[in-house]
Amino acid sequence: MNESIHDYMKVGLIHFMAYPECGSGEGPIEETLKKIAKDDYFDAVEITWIKDKNVRENAKKILEESKLAVAYGAQPRLLTTGLNINDLDEEKRLEAVKTLKEGIDEAYEMNAKGFAFLSGKYPLERRGDAFEALIASTEELCAYAKSKGDLKVLLEVFDYDIDKKSLIGPAKLAKMFAEAIKEKYDNFGLIVDLSHIPLLHETIEESILPVQEYILHAHMGNCVVKDPSMEGYGDQHPGFGFPNSECDVEELTEYLRILKFIGFLNKENPPIVSFEVKPYKDEDTKTVIENAKRVLNEAWARV
Repeated sequence: MNESIHDYMKVGLIHFMAYPECGSGEGPIEETLKKIAKDDYFDAVEITWIKDKNVRENAKKILEESKLAVAYGAQPRLLTTGLNINDLDEEKRLEAVKTLKEGIDEAYEMNAKGFAFLSGKYPLERRGDAFEALIASTEELCAYAKSKGDLKVLLEVFDYDIDKKSLIGPAKLAKMFAEAIKEKYDNFGLIVDLSHIPLLHETIEESILPVQEYILHAHMGNCVVKDPSMEGYGDQHPGFGFPNSECDVEELTEYLRILKFIGFLNKENPPIVSFEVKPYKDEDTKTVIENAKRVLNEAWARV
């Protein structure tokens, strides 16, 4: 493409992935957000919970000054606490719903446009029950978000049998789930992630085309899935071109082509599409981010 990528999407960065020390809701949040705010390559940033009220206020000021679009990722609220939104133990399920409602409040406080979460682990023999529990929880979250404004509630599609082992899950089940929620709530959508597609044992087309009408947000990343003995195996989001990994320029090019083909990438209402990359072991965050930019620039030139 000769046209600017920024005409078709808001290029974002997931703050708590690039700076994993902030994923707990603590750490050098202000310092690292300032680094992103000063980088005019980015049009958007995805943040997560910020436990300290003063830090949250300072972070909000940084984001307002930067004019970055903001999205809120609540995945750490579940992954770092062991809470499961489709837990078959009703008390535990409600505890997960409670923390996500608190996340919705925080998302509104931070002027976020979207609120993301993920489904949890499930017993295979009771997958149907877990599916119903997930619907109940998601409907409650959508109703809660809608009662406060126009925040979008977004479920991110994860792997179902390798790392996160989330219920949603394969494209077929993601479509069924989105259809069920959208019957009642128009503020719901899905997040697709390039790095999760190999973990789902699907091609890019197989992952995206069945759910295309429900996609409101997308991530760009990488994974290692060939062998559990390999460095970075699983849902670790290493940089593009990481040894034995699945995603580099060619895969990102195809991903962007399909997202443009279905109309997701567009000039009228450019969506947020964020890098989900994380430094591996002693890698430098800045280097990993610059790697991602170069790969995206090359991929977009080929679209």
